Amino acid sequence: MAATPDESPARAGAGPAQDAPRGPGAGEREDAPAHTATRLFIDHRELLFSVVYNMLGSVADTEDVLQETWLSWSGKNRRAPLAEIGNPRAYLVRIAVNHALARQSAIASRRETYVGPWLPEPLVTDDAAGLAPDTADHAVRTDSVSMAMLVVLETLTPLERAVFVLHEVFGYPHTETAVMLDRTAASVRQLAHRARAHVHARRPRYRAHPRVRREATERFVAAALGGDIHALMGILAPDVTVWIDGGGARQAAGPRPVHGREKAARLLSGYATRRAEKPDIRYRRVNGDDAAVLFTGDSPYAVMVMDLTPEGDQVSGVYIVTNPAKLTHVRPDDEGNAPEEDPAPGRPEPIARARQYGENRTS
Repeated sequence: MAATPDESPARAGAGPAQDAPRGPGAGEREDAPAHTATRLFIDHRELLFSVVYNMLGSVADTEDVLQETWLSWSGKNRRAPLAEIGNPRAYLVRIAVNHALARQSAIASRRETYVGPWLPEPLVTDDAAGLAPDTADHAVRTDSVSMAMLVVLETLTPLERAVFVLHEVFGYPHTETAVMLDRTAASVRQLAHRARAHVHARRPRYRAHPRVRREATERFVAAALGGDIHALMGILAPDVTVWIDGGGARQAAGPRPVHGREKAARLLSGYATRRAEKPDIRYRRVNGDDAAVLFTGDSPYAVMVMDLTPEGDQVSGVYIVTNPAKLTHVRPDDEGNAPEEDPAPGRPEPIARARQYGENRTS
């Protein structure tokens, strides 16, 4: 059962809906309580966005949760002195996490009527790729998990996912997570153990060198968009899975993901040859991984993310998002877009970063 938001907008006595702040209000004194509360929210907005996005996989829902978080936070500070809150960061994360958990039921209802496979909303994180600053580009670039990992996280319960994200991605101790979720530390540890075992059973712990990943991505895109079945058969792993999320707005593969090398090769080559117009291909980072973004003119048509085998020589998963509603943050880039290489090639995938604004934390 999802926890109730710490301070709902209704209980907080908030007035009409207002945008979450992005800067101090005009005329506010810098030492005024309202200014202090606004500054604290802005200081932690990137963190809140990244935590909630990793829990929900949707930018629109994440922005809505941040709006609710701001209303709760501002309402709390109208009723009680800010000095009573000993740790504003922990308090804000607690509000945001509980609002995200409360939103899960609405998200689950939408998924029941969603057409075809559902994929998380891709976040193109190159500086020049057009992701607006108010979607916390910096936080997502450093603290988001991969598209493949987000797909695995979708198979967890909401509470398991919240615990996994807070502990494995952001390094919160189980005791602190227990307070946020209004659970005992023992129950949180049990949730964390189940979630970690589930995730590790479905995700390799190591990734190939970034240069190898980039080369494999380019080979795959050339074969897939060129309709070259022979080349596809060489780069696809035998147990590859292909997800195509069109949301009913664009042609997709069908109601379920496609498994197996031969079926995947036929699907991808046919998918490419059905397009009359040749797309403009831009290579970007999507959720931290090398990916291809396809444009028709200035409009994004698809985002293609490849998950590679640990050796990096074959593609084990293909995630294609063509639903226009999930591509609204993607913009063309006329400048260089080569992604930066990882500082430590061959390191484990960052599912246990234990990093919070550069601070290592352990349980």
